[in-house]
Amino acid sequence: MRPARALIDLEALRHNYRIAREVTGARALAVIKADAYGHGAVRCAQALEAEADGFAVACIEEALELRAAGIKAPVLLLEGIFEADELALIVEHDLWTVVHSLWQLEAIEQATLSKPITVWLKLDSGMHRVGLHPKDYPAAYQRLLASGKVAKIVLMSHFARADELHAQSSAEQVAVFETARQGLAAEVSLRNSPAVLGWPQIHSDWVRPGIMLYGATPFEEANAVADRLQPVMTLESKVICVRELPAGEPVGYGAKFITDKPMRIGVVAMGYADGYPRQAPTGTPVLVAGKRSRILGRVSMDMLCIDLTDVPEADLGSTVELWGKNILASEVAQWADTIPYQIFCNLRRVPRLYSEG
Repeated sequence: MRPARALIDLEALRHNYRIAREVTGARALAVIKADAYGHGAVRCAQALEAEADGFAVACIEEALELRAAGIKAPVLLLEGIFEADELALIVEHDLWTVVHSLWQLEAIEQATLSKPITVWLKLDSGMHRVGLHPKDYPAAYQRLLASGKVAKIVLMSHFARADELHAQSSAEQVAVFETARQGLAAEVSLRNSPAVLGWPQIHSDWVRPGIMLYGATPFEEANAVADRLQPVMTLESKVICVRELPAGEPVGYGAKFITDKPMRIGVVAMGYADGYPRQAPTGTPVLVAGKRSRILGRVSMDMLCIDLTDVPEADLGSTVELWGKNILASEVAQWADTIPYQIFCNLRRVPRLYSEG
Protein backbone atom coordinates (compact mmCIF):
# COMPACT_ATOMS: atom_id res chain seq x y z
CA MET A 1 0.00 0.00 0.00
CA ARG A 2 1.31 3.43 -0.93
CA PRO A 3 2.68 5.00 2.27
CA ALA A 4 1.46 8.59 1.79
CA ARG A 5 -1.10 9.53 4.46
CA ALA A 6 -2.44 12.40 6.55
CA LEU A 7 -2.62 11.86 10.30
CA ILE A 8 -5.35 13.97 11.95
CA ASP A 9 -5.01 14.67 15.68
CA LEU A 10 -8.53 15.37 16.95
CA GLU A 11 -7.40 16.32 20.45
CA ALA A 12 -5.23 19.05 18.91
CA LEU A 13 -8.32 20.28 17.06
CA ARG A 14 -10.23 20.53 20.34
CA HIS A 15 -7.26 22.25 21.99
CA ASN A 16 -7.23 24.93 19.29
CA TYR A 17 -10.99 25.47 19.53
CA ARG A 18 -10.67 25.96 23.29
CA ILE A 19 -8.04 28.64 22.71
CA ALA A 20 -10.51 30.58 20.56
CA ARG A 21 -13.06 30.42 23.36
CA GLU A 22 -10.52 31.23 26.07
CA VAL A 23 -8.92 34.31 24.55
CA THR A 24 -12.19 35.90 23.42
CA GLY A 25 -14.74 34.85 26.04
CA ALA A 26 -17.17 34.62 23.12
CA ARG A 27 -19.23 31.90 21.56
CA ALA A 28 -17.39 30.29 18.65
CA LEU A 29 -18.56 28.78 15.39
CA ALA A 30 -15.96 26.27 14.23
CA VAL A 31 -15.40 26.94 10.54
CA ILE A 32 -15.30 23.56 8.79
CA LYS A 33 -16.03 24.61 5.21
CA ALA A 34 -14.07 23.02 2.34
CA ASP A 35 -14.15 19.65 4.11
CA ALA A 36 -12.68 21.25 7.24
CA TYR A 37 -9.85 22.74 5.22
CA GLY A 38 -8.96 19.26 3.99
CA HIS A 39 -9.12 17.64 7.44
CA GLY A 40 -12.53 15.94 7.00
CA ALA A 41 -15.62 17.93 7.95
CA VAL A 42 -17.70 15.11 9.42
CA ARG A 43 -14.96 13.70 11.64
CA CYS A 44 -13.93 17.18 12.79
CA ALA A 45 -17.54 18.11 13.57
CA GLN A 46 -18.02 14.88 15.50
CA ALA A 47 -14.86 15.62 17.50
CA LEU A 48 -16.01 19.13 18.37
CA GLU A 49 -19.78 18.77 18.70
CA ALA A 50 -19.82 18.15 22.46
CA GLU A 51 -18.32 21.60 23.13
CA ALA A 52 -18.71 23.70 19.98
CA ASP A 53 -21.33 26.45 19.88
CA GLY A 54 -21.94 25.56 16.26
CA PHE A 55 -20.30 25.20 12.88
CA ALA A 56 -19.86 27.33 9.78
CA VAL A 57 -19.74 26.00 6.23
CA ALA A 58 -19.75 27.63 2.81
CA CYS A 59 -22.93 26.25 1.34
CA ILE A 60 -25.98 24.07 1.89
CA GLU A 61 -24.36 20.97 0.39
CA GLU A 62 -21.72 21.05 3.12
CA ALA A 63 -24.39 21.60 5.78
CA LEU A 64 -26.51 18.69 4.58
CA GLU A 65 -23.49 16.39 4.74
CA LEU A 66 -23.17 17.24 8.44
CA ARG A 67 -26.87 16.70 9.10
CA ALA A 68 -26.77 13.35 7.27
CA ALA A 69 -23.93 12.31 9.59
CA GLY A 70 -26.06 13.11 12.63
CA ILE A 71 -24.59 16.50 13.56
CA LYS A 72 -27.35 18.41 15.37
CA ALA A 73 -25.48 21.57 16.42
CA PRO A 74 -26.23 24.89 14.71
CA VAL A 75 -24.74 25.17 11.22
CA LEU A 76 -24.31 28.55 9.49
CA LEU A 77 -24.18 28.93 5.69
CA LEU A 78 -21.48 31.56 5.18
CA GLU A 79 -22.44 32.24 1.56
CA GLY A 80 -26.15 32.04 2.31
CA ILE A 81 -28.57 30.72 -0.26
CA PHE A 82 -27.88 30.53 -3.98
CA GLU A 83 -31.51 29.83 -4.95
CA ALA A 84 -34.72 30.82 -3.16
CA ASP A 85 -35.89 27.20 -2.92
CA GLU A 86 -32.99 26.46 -0.54
CA LEU A 87 -34.94 28.28 2.16
CA ALA A 88 -37.20 25.25 2.54
CA LEU A 89 -34.13 23.09 3.24
CA ILE A 90 -32.87 25.65 5.75
CA VAL A 91 -36.15 25.30 7.66
CA GLU A 92 -36.28 21.52 7.30
CA HIS A 93 -32.74 21.00 8.57
CA ASP A 94 -32.72 23.84 11.12
CA LEU A 95 -29.83 25.73 9.54
CA TRP A 96 -28.71 29.32 9.96
CA THR A 97 -28.01 31.48 6.92
CA VAL A 98 -26.03 34.58 6.07
CA VAL A 99 -27.84 37.31 4.14
CA HIS A 100 -25.28 39.34 2.22
CA SER A 101 -27.34 40.57 -0.76
CA LEU A 102 -30.67 42.32 -1.18
CA TRP A 103 -32.01 39.51 -3.39
CA GLN A 104 -31.52 37.05 -0.51
CA LEU A 105 -33.47 39.38 1.76
CA GLU A 106 -36.25 39.64 -0.81
CA ALA A 107 -36.34 35.84 -1.15
CA ILE A 108 -36.97 35.54 2.59
CA GLU A 109 -39.71 38.18 2.45
CA GLN A 110 -41.46 36.35 -0.38
CA ALA A 111 -41.03 32.80 0.96
CA THR A 112 -43.62 30.75 2.77
CA LEU A 113 -41.78 29.30 5.75
CA SER A 114 -43.19 26.87 8.29
CA LYS A 115 -41.13 28.49 11.06
CA PRO A 116 -38.86 31.52 11.42
CA ILE A 117 -35.15 31.18 10.71
CA THR A 118 -31.91 32.59 12.14
CA VAL A 119 -30.16 35.12 9.89
CA TRP A 120 -26.64 36.52 10.10
CA LEU A 121 -26.86 39.89 8.34
CA LYS A 122 -23.57 40.70 6.63
CA LEU A 123 -22.26 44.22 6.13
CA ASP A 124 -19.66 45.15 3.55
CA SER A 125 -17.48 47.22 5.86
CA GLY A 126 -14.67 47.62 3.36
CA MET A 127 -13.59 44.27 1.94
CA HIS A 128 -15.92 44.76 -1.05
CA ARG A 129 -16.49 41.10 -1.70
CA VAL A 130 -20.01 40.35 -0.43
CA GLY A 131 -22.16 42.19 2.10
CA LEU A 132 -24.80 44.89 2.17
CA HIS A 133 -23.82 48.49 1.59
CA PRO A 134 -23.80 50.49 4.85
CA LYS A 135 -26.63 52.72 3.61
CA ASP A 136 -28.85 49.64 3.11
CA TYR A 137 -27.93 47.89 6.36
CA PRO A 138 -30.33 49.40 8.93
CA ALA A 139 -33.29 49.11 6.55
CA ALA A 140 -32.41 45.48 5.79
CA TYR A 141 -32.42 44.72 9.52
CA GLN A 142 -35.84 46.32 9.93
CA ARG A 143 -37.22 44.50 6.88
CA LEU A 144 -36.11 41.15 8.28
CA LEU A 145 -37.82 41.89 11.58
CA ALA A 146 -40.96 43.09 9.84
CA SER A 147 -41.15 39.98 7.64
CA GLY A 148 -42.12 37.82 10.62
CA LYS A 149 -39.93 35.09 9.14
CA VAL A 150 -36.81 35.63 11.20
CA ALA A 151 -36.40 34.40 14.79
CA LYS A 152 -32.98 35.98 15.43
CA ILE A 153 -30.53 38.28 13.68
CA VAL A 154 -26.78 38.38 14.24
CA LEU A 155 -24.88 41.32 12.73
CA MET A 156 -21.63 40.40 11.01
CA SER A 157 -18.83 41.56 8.77
CA HIS A 158 -15.50 40.19 7.56
CA PHE A 159 -12.01 41.67 7.74
CA ALA A 160 -9.85 41.98 4.64
CA ARG A 161 -6.48 42.49 6.35
CA ALA A 162 -6.72 41.22 9.93
CA ASP A 163 -3.69 39.01 9.21
CA GLU A 164 -1.64 42.24 8.90
CA LEU A 165 -1.18 43.16 12.54
CA HIS A 166 -0.05 46.71 11.87
CA ALA A 167 -2.58 47.63 9.18
CA GLN A 168 -5.17 50.29 10.00
CA SER A 169 -7.86 48.84 7.77
CA SER A 170 -9.33 46.55 10.44
CA ALA A 171 -9.94 49.49 12.77
CA GLU A 172 -11.44 51.38 9.84
CA GLN A 173 -13.77 48.48 9.08
CA VAL A 174 -14.86 48.32 12.72
CA ALA A 175 -15.71 52.03 12.58
CA VAL A 176 -17.85 51.49 9.48
CA PHE A 177 -19.58 48.54 11.15
CA GLU A 178 -20.26 50.45 14.37
CA THR A 179 -21.78 53.35 12.47
CA ALA A 180 -23.98 51.09 10.35
CA ARG A 181 -25.32 49.14 13.35
CA GLN A 182 -26.27 52.12 15.50
CA GLY A 183 -29.68 51.50 17.05
CA LEU A 184 -29.81 47.83 15.98
CA ALA A 185 -30.31 45.54 18.96
CA ALA A 186 -28.49 42.33 18.07
CA GLU A 187 -25.38 40.29 18.78
CA VAL A 188 -22.37 40.83 16.56
CA SER A 189 -19.76 38.63 14.89
CA LEU A 190 -16.60 40.20 13.53
CA ARG A 191 -13.58 38.13 14.49
CA ASN A 192 -12.17 35.45 12.21
CA SER A 193 -8.96 33.53 13.05
CA PRO A 194 -6.51 36.43 12.65
CA ALA A 195 -8.80 38.74 14.61
CA VAL A 196 -9.21 36.13 17.36
CA LEU A 197 -5.44 35.75 17.63
CA GLY A 198 -4.25 39.28 17.03
CA TRP A 199 -7.00 41.84 17.65
CA PRO A 200 -8.24 41.39 21.25
CA GLN A 201 -9.64 44.91 21.40
CA ILE A 202 -12.37 44.16 18.84
CA HIS A 203 -15.69 43.23 20.45
CA SER A 204 -17.44 40.16 19.04
CA ASP A 205 -20.24 38.16 20.70
CA TRP A 206 -19.56 35.36 18.23
CA VAL A 207 -16.16 34.47 16.74
CA ARG A 208 -15.44 32.36 13.68
CA PRO A 209 -12.16 30.44 14.09
CA GLY A 210 -11.06 28.77 10.87
CA ILE A 211 -7.39 28.25 10.03
CA MET A 212 -6.43 28.46 13.71
CA LEU A 213 -8.54 25.37 14.43
CA TYR A 214 -6.12 23.37 12.34
CA GLY A 215 -3.05 24.68 14.14
CA ALA A 216 -1.69 27.03 11.48
CA THR A 217 -0.96 30.69 11.99
CA PRO A 218 -2.43 33.27 9.59
CA PHE A 219 0.48 35.64 10.32
CA GLU A 220 3.91 36.01 8.76
CA GLU A 221 5.29 37.22 12.09
CA ALA A 222 5.36 35.71 15.58
CA ASN A 223 2.21 35.91 17.68
CA ALA A 224 1.99 34.75 21.29
CA VAL A 225 -1.46 33.20 20.98
CA ALA A 226 -0.75 31.58 17.62
CA ASP A 227 2.36 30.00 19.15
CA ARG A 228 0.06 28.02 21.48
CA LEU A 229 -1.76 26.32 18.61
CA GLN A 230 -1.11 22.64 17.93
CA PRO A 231 -0.84 21.32 14.35
CA VAL A 232 -3.73 18.97 13.62
CA MET A 233 -2.54 17.40 10.36
CA THR A 234 0.73 15.58 9.81
CA LEU A 235 1.31 14.77 6.14
CA GLU A 236 3.81 11.97 5.84
CA SER A 237 5.13 9.31 3.52
CA LYS A 238 8.22 7.14 3.18
CA VAL A 239 11.44 6.90 1.22
CA ILE A 240 10.81 4.43 -1.61
CA CYS A 241 14.18 4.63 -3.37
CA VAL A 242 17.72 5.79 -2.50
CA ARG A 243 20.21 6.98 -5.14
CA GLU A 244 23.95 7.77 -4.81
CA LEU A 245 24.88 10.46 -7.34
CA PRO A 246 28.23 12.08 -8.16
CA ALA A 247 28.67 15.82 -8.53
CA GLY A 248 27.16 17.40 -11.64
CA GLU A 249 24.11 15.16 -11.99
CA PRO A 250 20.54 16.50 -12.51
CA VAL A 251 17.69 15.54 -10.19
CA GLY A 252 14.08 15.42 -11.38
CA TYR A 253 12.14 17.07 -14.19
CA GLY A 254 13.75 20.02 -15.95
CA ALA A 255 17.14 19.52 -14.26
CA LYS A 256 16.19 22.24 -11.78
CA PHE A 257 18.73 20.90 -9.31
CA ILE A 258 22.26 19.79 -10.15
CA THR A 259 24.33 18.01 -7.50
CA ASP A 260 27.29 20.17 -6.47
CA LYS A 261 29.04 17.28 -4.73
CA PRO A 262 28.52 13.55 -4.31
CA MET A 263 25.06 13.27 -2.81
CA ARG A 264 22.64 10.73 -1.45
CA ILE A 265 19.10 11.26 -2.75
CA GLY A 266 15.85 9.83 -1.38
CA VAL A 267 12.71 9.49 -3.47
CA VAL A 268 9.47 9.99 -1.50
CA ALA A 269 5.98 8.79 -2.44
CA MET A 270 4.39 12.24 -2.39
CA GLY A 271 3.59 14.69 -5.17
CA TYR A 272 1.31 17.40 -6.42
CA ALA A 273 -1.45 14.86 -7.17
CA ASP A 274 -1.58 14.36 -3.39
CA GLY A 275 -1.86 18.11 -2.87
CA TYR A 276 1.76 18.84 -2.06
CA PRO A 277 2.54 22.20 -3.73
CA ARG A 278 4.29 21.77 -7.06
CA GLN A 279 5.90 25.18 -6.70
CA ALA A 280 7.79 24.17 -3.54
CA PRO A 281 11.44 24.82 -4.49
CA THR A 282 14.71 23.19 -3.61
CA GLY A 283 15.30 23.88 0.07
CA THR A 284 11.72 23.43 1.24
CA PRO A 285 12.09 21.63 4.59
CA VAL A 286 11.11 18.06 5.39
CA LEU A 287 11.79 15.80 8.37
CA VAL A 288 13.32 12.42 7.58
CA ALA A 289 14.35 9.86 10.18
CA GLY A 290 13.72 12.55 12.79
CA LYS A 291 16.08 15.12 11.23
CA ARG A 292 15.39 18.21 9.14
CA SER A 293 16.39 18.03 5.52
CA ARG A 294 15.18 19.54 2.27
CA ILE A 295 13.48 18.93 -1.05
CA LEU A 296 15.66 18.80 -4.15
CA GLY A 297 14.46 19.70 -7.63
CA ARG A 298 10.94 19.87 -8.97
CA VAL A 299 7.97 18.19 -7.28
CA SER A 300 6.46 15.53 -9.58
CA MET A 301 2.89 14.25 -9.75
CA ASP A 302 3.51 11.27 -7.47
CA MET A 303 7.06 11.68 -6.15
CA LEU A 304 9.57 14.18 -4.90
CA CYS A 305 13.25 13.98 -4.04
CA ILE A 306 14.94 14.87 -0.77
CA ASP A 307 18.50 15.24 0.41
CA LEU A 308 19.78 12.33 2.50
CA THR A 309 23.47 13.30 2.29
CA ASP A 310 23.67 14.46 5.90
CA VAL A 311 21.14 11.97 7.26
CA PRO A 312 23.03 8.68 7.03
CA GLU A 313 20.50 6.90 9.24
CA ALA A 314 17.77 7.51 6.67
CA ASP A 315 17.23 4.67 4.22
CA LEU A 316 14.60 2.81 2.26
CA GLY A 317 11.37 2.91 4.27
CA SER A 318 12.31 5.88 6.45
CA THR A 319 9.34 8.07 7.42
CA VAL A 320 9.24 11.58 5.95
CA GLU A 321 7.13 14.37 7.46
CA LEU A 322 6.14 16.87 4.78
CA TRP A 323 4.33 19.08 7.28
CA GLY A 324 2.97 18.56 10.76
CA LYS A 325 4.18 18.97 14.33
CA ASN A 326 7.86 19.39 13.38
CA ILE A 327 7.68 20.97 9.92
CA LEU A 328 4.94 23.58 10.21
CA ALA A 329 2.52 23.95 7.32
CA SER A 330 3.01 27.71 7.47
CA GLU A 331 6.74 27.25 6.86
CA VAL A 332 6.12 25.01 3.86
CA ALA A 333 3.57 27.52 2.56
CA GLN A 334 6.08 30.36 2.77
CA TRP A 335 8.65 28.37 0.81
CA ALA A 336 6.01 27.56 -1.81
CA ASP A 337 4.80 31.18 -2.02
CA THR A 338 1.31 30.27 -0.87
CA ILE A 339 -0.69 30.05 2.38
CA PRO A 340 -1.45 27.14 4.72
CA TYR A 341 -5.16 27.49 3.87
CA GLN A 342 -4.42 26.44 0.31
CA ILE A 343 -2.07 23.57 0.99
CA PHE A 344 -4.57 22.04 3.45
CA CYS A 345 -7.51 22.49 1.07
CA ASN A 346 -5.54 21.01 -1.84
CA LEU A 347 -5.06 17.68 -0.05
CA ARG A 348 -6.38 14.81 -2.16
CA ARG A 349 -5.88 11.11 -2.76
CA VAL A 350 -4.07 10.73 0.55
CA PRO A 351 -6.02 8.69 3.14
CA ARG A 352 -6.78 10.46 6.42
CA LEU A 353 -6.16 8.54 9.63
CA TYR A 354 -7.71 9.95 12.79
CA SER A 355 -6.43 9.73 16.35
CA GLU A 356 -7.17 11.33 19.72
CA GLY A 357 -3.63 12.58 20.08
